[in-house]
Amino acid sequence: MAKRNTDHLPNAKITGSTLKKAARVFEFTGKHKWKLYLGLFFLLLTGGTALLFPMLLGGLVKTIEQKDFSQIDQIGFFLIVVLSLQSVFSYFRIYLFVNYTENTLASLRQAVYAHMIRLPMSFFVQKRVGDLNSMMSSDISQIQDTLTTTIAEFLRQIILIIGGIILLLFLSPKLTLLMLAIVPVVAVAAVVFGRFIRKTSRQIQDKIAESNTIVEETLQGIANVKAFANEIYENMRYRKSTEEIVRNAIRGGVYRGAFASFIIFCLFGAIVAVIWFGVNLASKNQLYIGDLISFILYSAFVGASFGGVAELYAQIQKAVGATERVFEILNEQTENLEFKKLDESIRINGEVEFRNIAFSYPSRKEYEVLKQISFIAKKGETIAIVGPSGSGKSTIASLLLRFYDVNEGAIIIDGKESQLYSLTDLRNNMAIVPQDVLLFGGSIKENIAYGKPDATMEDIINAAKQANAFDFINSFPEKFETIVGERGVKLSGGQRQRVAIARAVLKNPSILILDEATSSLDSESERVVQEALDKLMQGRTSFVIAHRLSTIRNADKIIVIDKGIVKEQGTHEQLMQVPDGLYASLSKLQFDSVL
Repeated sequence: MAKRNTDHLPNAKITGSTLKKAARVFEFTGKHKWKLYLGLFFLLLTGGTALLFPMLLGGLVKTIEQKDFSQIDQIGFFLIVVLSLQSVFSYFRIYLFVNYTENTLASLRQAVYAHMIRLPMSFFVQKRVGDLNSMMSSDISQIQDTLTTTIAEFLRQIILIIGGIILLLFLSPKLTLLMLAIVPVVAVAAVVFGRFIRKTSRQIQDKIAESNTIVEETLQGIANVKAFANEIYENMRYRKSTEEIVRNAIRGGVYRGAFASFIIFCLFGAIVAVIWFGVNLASKNQLYIGDLISFILYSAFVGASFGGVAELYAQIQKAVGATERVFEILNEQTENLEFKKLDESIRINGEVEFRNIAFSYPSRKEYEVLKQISFIAKKGETIAIVGPSGSGKSTIASLLLRFYDVNEGAIIIDGKESQLYSLTDLRNNMAIVPQDVLLFGGSIKENIAYGKPDATMEDIINAAKQANAFDFINSFPEKFETIVGERGVKLSGGQRQRVAIARAVLKNPSILILDEATSSLDSESERVVQEALDKLMQGRTSFVIAHRLSTIRNADKIIVIDKGIVKEQGTHEQLMQVPDGLYASLSKLQFDSVL
């Protein structure tokens, strides 16, 4: 398994509290817990057999000193048996830990994703998608690495350190005291020094990345560079960046050279000191040469384990921090959703009343977006909502869908407060066609069926026809199986809008929300899409959030909002007659801009 780069992940302080939080990972073990226990048993056997090897090897050498050659074959056989057992134990240890970890992490990933998509919109407004992606990838991968190898290796190193020191004391207490005074200190110092070297290397890589960014920006914006005659400026900027790379790299070279000198002198010097002292003891008949060989091997085990434990402990700290971040998501309060099909939801007629609505976003509670908003939409009416940018138009759509709950007042649907409906029932009776349509990366058929996942192919084709989308879909070689690409990039804006309309048609909503659905289209695309929208709006209560006022002249009622307040409401003809009215002013501005 390739080692992942986890240097960017912060370390968490390991305390009883943080370990208790991290232990929640084991709640997702389920029926696989026995694999962990059996894996720990094989880990203990692996450590035990590893400790036997130096003792047997020293015993083999001692047969020469003691001139007792009768045991050579027996010890050699035992060495082969120990190595074989260690290989078998290691195989089962790794297999069981990987099996246990993958099943546990799969359950954790599924739980986090299922929980995350049920979180309210207020959560997603305050979190960046990149951070959530990082949590799902880097953090859970860090937990995966820790459960698969780090914890097992950490425990194995502890077994080798404790077992090794006990056996060292048994072989020679004097030599053990010397070894413990030198080797572990040098090993830990080497680890600390090595981490400092890696940190310096990361800084150099960061500077190289910065210089590459300059190249990328300059080449992408080469027209601007030339238009402003800034070739010299960009050259100087890149030269300054590369000179900084050189300074950092030379400083890094100094550190690496010092590290190499440290390793050669201190680490190997420590080994020489232990061997020198051991040979002195052997010369005084206080230690067998075979025992000295065993001692050197155990010293290497203990020294390497001391160095390894420090690095593994840092990895465990990262895993504890990653676990905390994952469970922060799982601790968030989700929306109360009931998973039911469209056909299983209650049917809403579509009579809507906004009654004295006041609302502030959770992230900006001090700023009131809507203030005492009141209006009524009868079943089947088209309600247009217009106003300047930032007036609160799209907020009304979010409140209808109950992405947020109102602070004051109530939204009444069919004579009943919207909060008394289950979110699933409410949203199953609504559909939205936004300005910026998001299509998923699958086929056109899958994107249309998103409105009703159990729809038949006949239903999907009929929906496409009603959305004026059938002809362009049928013109593709793969027709409804055509892959739309990430976010629908392989389709034009008008085509994406019509797929979104087909999706809404298939859902057959009682309440339809059109959030500036044609504002970003050219005239021809707008005409085709508007025809499809007109079909879709028939017989439904429709809320049209419009920027182009020409598209909503036939609305049953136009609500004009400014700074969160309903300034005017009525038909197009009525509002155009209001002296100095906001709607009339907006219409005149748009008409003049067209001219």
